[in-house]
Amino acid sequence: MKLSTTTLTVLAAVAGLIIYGTLFTVNERELAVKFRFGEIIGTDYEPGLHFKIPFVNNVRKYPRRLLSINNPQQPFLTEEKKNLLVDFFIKWKIKDVGQFYRASNGEPAIAAQRLLEIVKDGIRAEFAKRTVPEVVSAERREIMDDMLSKARQNALELGIEVIDVRVKRIEFSGEVSESVYRRMREERSRVASELRAEGAENAERIRAEADRERTVLLAEAYRDSQILRGEGDA
Repeated sequence: MKLSTTTLTVLAAVAGLIIYGTLFTVNERELAVKFRFGEIIGTDYEPGLHFKIPFVNNVRKYPRRLLSINNPQQPFLTEEKKNLLVDFFIKWKIKDVGQFYRASNGEPAIAAQRLLEIVKDGIRAEFAKRTVPEVVSAERREIMDDMLSKARQNALELGIEVIDVRVKRIEFSGEVSESVYRRMREERSRVASELRAEGAENAERIRAEADRERTVLLAEAYRDSQILRGEGDA
């Protein structure tokens, strides 16, 4: 019995769908998780073509690339209980896609929010151990390095690798601004006083040195004159 053209077309389409349903692709910018009835059975997929069983397996994909979180300005308390307004960004990527799925129920937004809380907790802890001058001085890099190390460790439970955390800006709240400006004025006054004192000390030292040299020169001149007088008398 010959099959009609329509039947052949339908059979070809069905066969194509079946074949298509047994394959999935992963490109170099993707990570993939394969499930069997909702249970993870595979995560280590290189870029290329891979097989699955239709209606039994399903696949979810996630970005392999570097991702960013930009956190808007928010307050963090220092050791003196002063608020500093900080905005920062996080660079991260998925390291273990299976763990990433389990930790966030497969939702990138949930993972990103949990990562953000980890980083904020780290900044909060580091700022709480330091004064305002320490936070805004050269110690800032040390603070971020310490916090980054802890964030990387804590983010592993999310299947995430933290690449970098960087403070973009630190601003003073109103109360801190006045305190800092007052401290800056006091520091400038102290430095100016020290410079004036050093100047007076230097001037006195120069005068003493000049007097000493004058005394030496006068003594030498007197000695020479006495020698010449003795020679003249002879």
